[in-house]
Amino acid sequence: MSNLPEPGLTAADAELVAGILARQRRSLAKAITLIESTRHDHQARAQALLEKLMPYSGQTGQCDKCIRVGISGVPGVGKSTFIEALGMHLVEQGRRVAVLAVDPSSSLSGGAILGDKTRMERLSQREDAYIRPTPTGGSLGGVAEKTREAMLLCEAAGFEVIIVETVGVGQSETSVAGMTDVFVLMQLPNVGDDLQAIKKGIVELADLVLFNKADLDPQGAENAALQMGSALHLLRPNSPHWQPRVLKVSATQEQGIAVFWQAIEEYCKTMRDTGEFSAKRRRQALAWMWTLIESGLHGRFRKHPSVRRELPALATAVEAGELPPALAAERLLDCFKEQNLEPLAE
Repeated sequence: MSNLPEPGLTAADAELVAGILARQRRSLAKAITLIESTRHDHQARAQALLEKLMPYSGQTGQCDKCIRVGISGVPGVGKSTFIEALGMHLVEQGRRVAVLAVDPSSSLSGGAILGDKTRMERLSQREDAYIRPTPTGGSLGGVAEKTREAMLLCEAAGFEVIIVETVGVGQSETSVAGMTDVFVLMQLPNVGDDLQAIKKGIVELADLVLFNKADLDPQGAENAALQMGSALHLLRPNSPHWQPRVLKVSATQEQGIAVFWQAIEEYCKTMRDTGEFSAKRRRQALAWMWTLIESGLHGRFRKHPSVRRELPALATAVEAGELPPALAAERLLDCFKEQNLEPLAE
């Protein structure tokens, strides 16, 4: 076999591809670090790497083997404890599990604690499990900017179950539903009645609703589950083939974990049998492409020389009430449109 790098890849990146396909955790970690880098040269390498690994990801070749599970819930609901219990259950069944745990970045320092490996100590020691804490870096929606690409790399590395744990920011934390096959909302008992449940916009996106810590108040958990079930029946389901379910678990006691995973498998089987599973992934990929286009256009707009030249005066006029925001925006867009052949400012 030739030792020359493949077209579009450096020798080091060709080694990364080979290492990921050989299920080497170190290669996977280095590749995720590469795609998370903001350096222009690193981004070019990352895109070449992803293109080479796409046939081995769950987006195409492994679509029937990989399951992407998004788990959201308010801080303190027990997401990390539950994910560790679920991960241990899955690896004991012979599955390979990757956890992409997103931690909030400080709005002041930009740093993040990244303590999920500490919270999932047992799971982190398993060879067939991989835990990757990632800061949001200011991204909205409870996930990091490169979470989608990290999922593809984990799938190419042979991980069959990808669990995305969000930061727990509240009702706006819906981005994870647009990148996973199954969206799970974790709740605590006694947090409101069924009308309060309906008010939470995140509820209507959930495929499964999970009440954790049910062992602390069994009757309260039962009542909460019944109320949530009633609320869900008033909402339009995401799929005509699946009615969202409400389950009770205790992560610390490892109760209800097997029942929960059985519901996940039933959901995936239903979606695959009806063709919705692959169709959903295709829609998600296209939606992400347009999101990246919008993000890229925004970045180029802000860096454009004409926009940078006109923006301070127009922004000052808008702040002073001398110019309508819509008119200022139109003038800036005209600057970008009419002179978009100018080189971008660094």
